[in-house]
Amino acid sequence: ALTWLIILMSVTVTTITGLSISAISTNGKVKSGGTYFLISRSLGPELGGSIGLIFAFANAVAVAMHTVGFAETVRDLLQEHNSLIVDPTNDIRIIGVVTVTVLLGISLAGMEWEAKAQILFFLVILVSFINYLVGTVIPATAEKQAKGFFSYRADIFAQNFVPSWRGPEGSFFSLFSIFFPSATGILAGANISGDLKDPAVAIPKGTLMAIFWTTVSYLVLSATIGARVVRDASGSLNDSVAVGSPGCEGLACSFGWNFTACAQRQSCRYGLSNYYQSMSMVSGFGPLITAGIFGATLSSALACLVSAPKVFQCLCRDQLYPLIGFFGKGYGRNNEPIRGYMLTYVIAVGFILIAELNAIAPIISNFFLCSYALINFSCFHASITNSPGWRPSFQYYSKWAALFGAAVSVVIMFLLTWWAALIAFGIVIFLLGYVLYKKPDVNWGSSMQASSYNMALNYSVGLSEVDEHIKNYRQGRLSACLVLTGPPNFRPALVDFVGTFTKNLSLMLCGNVLIGPRKQKMPESQLTADGHTKWLMKRKIKAFYTDVVAEDLRSGVQMLIQAAGLGKMRPNILALGYKRNWRTASPQSLEDYVGILHDAFDFKYGVCLLRMKEGLNVSRVMQAHADPATLAGEQQASTVFQSEQGKKTIDIYWLFDDGGLTLLIPYLLGRKKRWRKCKIRVFVGGQINRMDEERKA
Repeated sequence: ALTWLIILMSVTVTTITGLSISAISTNGKVKSGGTYFLISRSLGPELGGSIGLIFAFANAVAVAMHTVGFAETVRDLLQEHNSLIVDPTNDIRIIGVVTVTVLLGISLAGMEWEAKAQILFFLVILVSFINYLVGTVIPATAEKQAKGFFSYRADIFAQNFVPSWRGPEGSFFSLFSIFFPSATGILAGANISGDLKDPAVAIPKGTLMAIFWTTVSYLVLSATIGARVVRDASGSLNDSVAVGSPGCEGLACSFGWNFTACAQRQSCRYGLSNYYQSMSMVSGFGPLITAGIFGATLSSALACLVSAPKVFQCLCRDQLYPLIGFFGKGYGRNNEPIRGYMLTYVIAVGFILIAELNAIAPIISNFFLCSYALINFSCFHASITNSPGWRPSFQYYSKWAALFGAAVSVVIMFLLTWWAALIAFGIVIFLLGYVLYKKPDVNWGSSMQASSYNMALNYSVGLSEVDEHIKNYRQGRLSACLVLTGPPNFRPALVDFVGTFTKNLSLMLCGNVLIGPRKQKMPESQLTADGHTKWLMKRKIKAFYTDVVAEDLRSGVQMLIQAAGLGKMRPNILALGYKRNWRTASPQSLEDYVGILHDAFDFKYGVCLLRMKEGLNVSRVMQAHADPATLAGEQQASTVFQSEQGKKTIDIYWLFDDGGLTLLIPYLLGRKKRWRKCKIRVFVGGQINRMDEERKA
């Protein structure tokens, strides 16, 4: 029963994952890179990169696991004929290294040879399976009965239906961790997505059919062998007795065999619990079962040996991590990742030298489960965001089933091997943090971007339901600043100063008025807007850039004051530079400048003027760039506000009650690291008793 539970648990995870990957693979064009490509283009480079690296490594280690399974079978055959090469452990290493070297040669020959080899392996497995089924209906000989094989019996099936754990490591989840890698081949087709003629059709169809037929075969195998083979048998023909003989214990006594002695000593060599070659014994022709084992292990090893380099090659080409670009180079007409093959070969050989299948399997299980969890979460996240870009043609999936599959995968990881699960999650978090820190310049239209947009939209709309309060004004909306910078790189000091007290606290908008005819200035606006935004990002200023086209400066500022912002996230402070050339400027220019200040007060804006001895406008030494890439890449001008301020004094002249803005800005400056040592000194004009009242206020 627990065997079926293990199979059904594995099938549940793989089926849900298969449905999720079918949905993702039919949502747009699928290129090479398999699982990594699907996750990274769905969840973004952060999670995609981390899981791509882990998945490629897991496939490389899986090559070793399947090769060790093949080598153990060959070793057992040599041992039966007393023909060991060196000793049981070193024979596995020797056979394993030779085998993986041959598989490497097939992989390097190209996908055509790999496909032909897989067809050959499939035919061998199919013939082996038919041979096994035929053997289960052939009456058992005396030699086979001595090894515990009888005809179909309900009592044998009933006994085997109940678990009987053997050994100190015998537990449900230890067996699950050993079995689960046999269900991980569902991604083999997706991993060679770049070599498929039509991935959107082939991946769903091939993946789901593979899951169905492997499930049927696993259930049939476990049911038939569990109904014909007892758990313990000696293998000796001398243990035959008359039915009902005294002193005989166990189910085999009713069939005329006494295995009591070896069962009590736990020294039986044969039986379902002791003899690993029971399927060969049950089958019609034993060597065909051995050939089937060879075909299954070599087929899986070859699939993983092909998958790992192709996934890793796509990851290397995206340049998310340093020092791996060397392995992204492809060769030949099909762009084969030769360097990736060699790296996978080295990793596989390293794990083959462990020569212990049960030690490798739990590691593989955790890495694959981690991949499955993220695949399912990708499908759920893309569905829950309701992004217009999520339009899979495969409709037979459920976002809640995908979430359940992700949660179950994580739970099983910890139930299998908690320390390996922690290591897997630690690696994912480390790689995720690295990509978040580096912020690669990629734009794949991921569901994370759609989710960020939805969250921003919901919070912005939610703010409209909140009534304004004086505390919120002073602490949050103060810093909703509209800064008249013109091109931000022309007035870096003004940008730095306002950015100092708005950073991580509130909204900052850099406004630019393009004066001239609309048809003439609109192309300039569209061309330079992206470059100005990148300039702000490079300077690490958290601000938005916006511009308007107007006939004169004042009308343009009026547009900005009225239209800038969104809902409650609207500026309520206008920050601009002091007009140094007021003595020589034209009367119209002065009238516009003073009019802008009056307009700000009319629209209930606070006004901040920044005056510096050397002025704010550095456009004399800077050149306006029409090319956004050139603008973002230009050398950044340094200002006094970027340096440590030291033990200076901030003087405040509070002439009248202005709502606290005059005091709030110096307070926010003092909270920043560069201004922390500065002292704030307040000068209040008026009568002494009024000073005391305003100080308390």
